[in-house]
Formats: sequence, C-alpha cells, structure tokens
Amino acid sequence: MAPEFSKVGVVGVGVMGAGIVEVLARNGIEVVAVVKDDAGIAPAKARVDTSVARAVARGKMDQAQAEALAARVTFTADLASVKDCDLVIEAVPDQLALKQRIFADLEGIVGADTVLATNTSALSLIEVAVATKTPSRVVGMHFFNPVPVLPFVEVVRSVITSNEAVDTAHALAEKLGKQHVSAGDRPGFIVFDLTFAYLNHAVQMYENKYATREDIDAAMQLGCGLRMGPLLTLDLIGLDTAYEVLTRMYEDDGDRLHAPRPILKQMIAAGLLGRKTGRGFYTYAGPGSSEIVADAQTPTIGADAALPRSIEKVGVVGSGTMATGIVEVFAKAGYDVVYVARGQDKVDGVTAAIAKGQQRMIDKGRLTQQDADAVLARLTGSTTREDLKDVDIVVEAIAEDLAVKQELFRDLDRICKPGAILATTTSSLPIIQCAMQTSRPGDVIGMHFFNPAQVMRLIEVVDTVLTDADVVETTVALSRKIGKHPVQCGDRSGFIVNALLFPYLNEAIRMLEGHYATADDIDTAMRSGTRYPMGPFELLDVVGLDVSLAIQNELYTEFHEPGFKPAPLLEHLVTAGYLGRKTKKGFRNY
Repeated sequence: MAPEFSKVGVVGVGVMGAGIVEVLARNGIEVVAVVKDDAGIAPAKARVDTSVARAVARGKMDQAQAEALAARVTFTADLASVKDCDLVIEAVPDQLALKQRIFADLEGIVGADTVLATNTSALSLIEVAVATKTPSRVVGMHFFNPVPVLPFVEVVRSVITSNEAVDTAHALAEKLGKQHVSAGDRPGFIVFDLTFAYLNHAVQMYENKYATREDIDAAMQLGCGLRMGPLLTLDLIGLDTAYEVLTRMYEDDGDRLHAPRPILKQMIAAGLLGRKTGRGFYTYAGPGSSEIVADAQTPTIGADAALPRSIEKVGVVGSGTMATGIVEVFAKAGYDVVYVARGQDKVDGVTAAIAKGQQRMIDKGRLTQQDADAVLARLTGSTTREDLKDVDIVVEAIAEDLAVKQELFRDLDRICKPGAILATTTSSLPIIQCAMQTSRPGDVIGMHFFNPAQVMRLIEVVDTVLTDADVVETTVALSRKIGKHPVQCGDRSGFIVNALLFPYLNEAIRMLEGHYATADDIDTAMRSGTRYPMGPFELLDVVGLDVSLAIQNELYTEFHEPGFKPAPLLEHLVTAGYLGRKTKKGFRNY
C-alpha cells in the first residue's frame, strides 16, 4: 500500500527548498519547513509567498487555494519539529559535512521507519547515508529548479538503499505529479552527468574565443530548439555551483570533459557568479535579475547593413530536401535563383516541391496567390553548371562527401565570375579542403543551414583561415536579409551546434551501454529535467545513427579527445543496419 504522506518535513528553505515546500503543500500535504535559525523564517516564508503570488497572478491557482496552501505550511527553526513526519527531504547547500550532520541529527528525531531523502545534485548518496546508523532508509530525491514548474524528480539509490525507501520516494513523486526515474549513486546522476559536460564544452568554446557568447547561445537555441543557451544556463545555475558539480564529477570519473574550464575558476574569484550576483557570462540589471543589459561584449548589429559584395542573383547546387529549402528561402526573400540538379526530373521535382509548399501556405491564409506566383517566377532550373556563370553567390547542398564536394568546387572555380562567393552547407567537413581546390580560397565560406531550411532560422557562417573579411561580412548580412539568424565561427569539425550536440548524444549512449539507466529513463530525464524538446535517443533515431556516427568520428579525428570516441554500441547498431527511424529500427523499433 502506498504511503499517505500526510506530513512531510523539508530541511532548508532556500530556492530549491522553497519550491519543494510549495509543491508539497499544493498537493494537500502538511509541511514542516525547517530553516537554520529564527532570522531565516521570514525570508523563507517570503520565497514561498512570492512564488504562490506569481501562480495566482498567472491564473495557475485562485486566492482561496493560495490561502489553503499557506495554511498547510509551518515554518520553524526547530529541527525536532519534523518528528512526526512520514518523510523528510533535506535541501540545504551541497556541502557534505553539513548534510552528514543534519542526517545524523534527524535519525535521533524521526521514527524508525521514516524515510530520509536528500536533494543533492552531485554529492555521493552513500557518503551522506553513512552518517546515520540506518543508511538503508536514505534515498536521493533530486528535484529540478524551478520545482513548481519542472515536472521531474530523479530518485537515487545507493548500494544499500532499501527497496522500501526507493518505492516511497517514487510514490511521493507520483503524488506530486512529477515524472520520476531511477538513477544510481554517482555524481550528476542522469541529467547533470549529461548536461554539465555539454555546458563545460560551451565554456571552452567561449574561453578559446571560437565564438561569442551570443552566438554560442543562439546556435543551441535556434539549432536544437533549446529554451536557453549553455552560457545563459550556467548564469542561471550559478558558476560556483557548476564548478563544484564539475569538480566532483571529474574527481569521480577522471573524464577530461568534466574537468572545469579554467575561466570558471577565474570568474568565480572575480565574483562573477551569474544572475545571483548580477554578472556572469552576461551582465544583468541587478543581482537576481533575469534582465540582460548591454556591456562591453554586447555586439552592435545593423539590421539593414549594406553588403560589401553585391548579391542579386543566387545559385544553388543540389535537389534534395536541404537544397530545395534553400532555393525557396532565397526566392521568398526576393532573389532570383538558378538551381542546378543532375537531371530534368530532379529540376522539376524541386519546382514541384516548392509549388506544393506555397499552396499549403495559401490554403492556410499565410500567403497570397500573387506572392506565390512571384516566388515561382524567380526560379530558374537547370541541368548544367554552366548556367551559374552570372550568379553572385553559389550555395552547394550536395552529398556530404568530401571528394564529391571538392570536384564541384573545382568546377565552380572555372565557371563562376570573379568575385562570386562560393558557399558550402556542409555540417562537418573541413571547408578549407574545398577552398583549396579553387584559385580563390578567399571567396569560399561555410553557410550551414539547418533542416528544414524554410523553417529553421539558424545559419552557421563558417570562415576558414583564408576567407576574405568582406566575404564573411557579406554572408552574415545576406543571412539576415533572408530572415535568418547568423552565428559566426571558425572552420573546425562540428562548428558550434554539432560540436556541442553530438558528444552529449554519445555520452548518453555510453550511459545506456553501461546499464546505468534505460533509454526511456534517460529520454524522460532530459525532456522533463531540462525541457529539451527531445530525449537523446529520440533525437539519435531521427537524425540517423549512421549520420551520428559519421559526425562523431569527424569530431574524434579532429580533436583527439578520448571522450569523443564513438560509443561501441553506436558502432554496433550501425553495423547491424539499425539506423533509426529510416530503417524502422534504432534505439527503438518503429
């Protein structure tokens, strides 16, 4: 029989503890909220009251419900007040000695069968549990901030946690309406283990001046559908907290991807901890504010900046989904487009696909017939590359095969007029190796669109060591003129998005093959705990395991980072022909 949970204690009523108190009380549970001393009672109550008031203002609850919630909570500085609680959740700062002292004290207060839970995000559960004489009743309940919003809890067991304690924690999570998964006792558990290596990698990009903070964050928001970019996320978490979590993870596993980047330590020493101090990677209106204000690093963007090189006619090579989308994007933006495909059937297919898309927009009332006709009138299809001789920029979107692309660039060099920009949409191949096939490598640049190009706003503008400055400036301005958000980076494997995304996916596969958690639990954890649009295994099956393996191999070859070596399970699935949705078998069957 599931426990009743008529009364639950919460020890520590900071940001996390206050959120836990609120969620418990929202669900009809009487809560004893314990703070350090009497001086802490008023601030703790204010945290809960402020959050509840926001919920009322947003229509999430009415005033009567808010008053009933408040009546269920007792704030106190007396730890002994939890003696009659069915379960106690500790949510004090992640300091091992502090937690051990609290758990040792709790054992002398609560009943023999009371489950004791810690909200730690990175400390070893067993090290907390052994502070008690009955460590089998100590379990991890890792809530996520903001607790009233994020519907997720990681239930963590140590090697000696009892099944009864684990079942009780799962039952409470269920009562609170939270999705919950099981995790083993290691720093970071599921979500932080996968998330913090990715965040640390983003810090490395910023630290090495590979891309600006704005471009790194925009790339992951627009390219992966994340609500918040990695550097903004670190400012929200707190750089000191992130440093502590990464340090513990690195001490536990020795993985260089978890070794905190030096700039984190420097920023912490300077007091730049993120939102809570008003400055971190970004500058905020004040301590605790979420409003970003301009500082010395903030770029100035001229929305109507003139293009150093005139662009009036655009060429596109390719007839696949990406090429078709790029043709449509340029034509919608008012550019005449010459597109080249390998046969007349391919040429006709591009026109038909664009016409079909325009008709859908007309049917939905988003486009007039006149505008649709104008888009189609700007298109000129061809089966010969010679027709690209007068274009001002060529964007190639052919097979992701270096030899094939190199042959094309040699031909474009011969055909295109002087001053024409030669752009590639490659997502991972070295652009310089295409540029060196031409007599004008300064005119060659990466223009990495994201699929579907008609919808996705992001373009990674990738310059090589030889790309001329006016080519970069023109490509960035052109990207804005066609309604896209350009981010700039250098010519190295993965650019921004894939370099951050695929090591994270690879680590999720390692977690699965190590039997730490199931694919379902990992996907649930990342969707619910971080609000990512898809879990890693869902995404891998959509992208294609063969594509993922190829990109991961490129990253490993380029960076020689041991953590980037493709997970054996990924290699085995690809060898077996399990490539994801396209073969109806991948990490799941379809």
